Amino acid sequence: MRRHNYYLLTLVVLAFVVITGASAQSLNTPYIKEVYEYVPAPGQFINTMPEWEEGDDAAAMARKCQEILADEGMICLGGFGGYVTFGFDHPVVNVPGAYDLFIKGNAFAATDKTDCGSSEPGIVMVSRDDNGNGLPDDKWYELSGSADTDSIGKVVYNYQITYTFIGDKKPVTWTDNHGGKGVMPRNAYHSQEYFPAWLTDQRSLSFTGTLLPNNIYVDNGNFLMRFLRYGYVDNKPNIVDGNINQACCFNIDWAVDADRQPVKLSHVDFVRVYCAMNQINGLLGETSTEFAGAEDLHPSAVPTGITDLWQSDNRHRRAYYDLTGRKVSENASGVIISNGRLLVR
Repeated sequence: MRRHNYYLLTLVVLAFVVITGASAQSLNTPYIKEVYEYVPAPGQFINTMPEWEEGDDAAAMARKCQEILADEGMICLGGFGGYVTFGFDHPVVNVPGAYDLFIKGNAFAATDKTDCGSSEPGIVMVSRDDNGNGLPDDKWYELSGSADTDSIGKVVYNYQITYTFIGDKKPVTWTDNHGGKGVMPRNAYHSQEYFPAWLTDQRSLSFTGTLLPNNIYVDNGNFLMRFLRYGYVDNKPNIVDGNINQACCFNIDWAVDADRQPVKLSHVDFVRVYCAMNQINGLLGETSTEFAGAEDLHPSAVPTGITDLWQSDNRHRRAYYDLTGRKVSENASGVIISNGRLLVR
């Protein structure tokens, strides 16, 4: 190619990058675009938040969650491990020195108290679309919260629990990997099946994650749950004095791997929230995280740079990214970045 034609192509590509990048930013919405998975643990609000109807499968329940959240409603995750996985119409960028996500629950403070009330903490996980298939099936990282330093020795990592369905509207039993076992009791307020109805054919559900220490205590006959300082969903009120509560905001810089080592992520493509408590609150039933939506706090931000374009596995596979920083397949069309080069297809 002649040199002046090369320069012309470079200018065209750069103009396309600027125009496409600006257009993509202008279309970004701060709110959830899609719920990919809804896999709740058993609980007293399961099959009602959202409501299960005969014939609903996992995909139908995920769509119902998406519709409810879009209408500013709320869903229940059930007992320990129950989760929801969602994403936005763009990667969530890790902006240095700033909170990246605001995630809502339905926690509230007790009258005349500031350190407790209704607190049913859920943990946040994040993931990048490293394989470029648009699905949340890559490595997950936990966003470390205050219990990791405030409750050393009391947090249980790699906690595993299995719930067993023993019959319609019968108490669900559970066992864990620490020799524990129990029953999720039914109460007089909720008569529906507590095990996810669209999953009863499996007969059991297993979850693995970080178990937070019990936070309940009784004060003058009232069951109260202590707040954790930060880092958990449905832990503190969403709004304080008319403003977003920073205790309900999350920083991607808090990400840790399976060995609890910090991980630097320029952006994430998927977010998961799961209930991190295995606790019964007397007549109130189980602790179950409620989830009421999420917001990207800077939807127009773009990654400051794309790192690790060359994969470090034994096959030395080349990685491909689009202009928003999202990993795409090798055969993707458009303007693609690979190994530090722009490819136009």
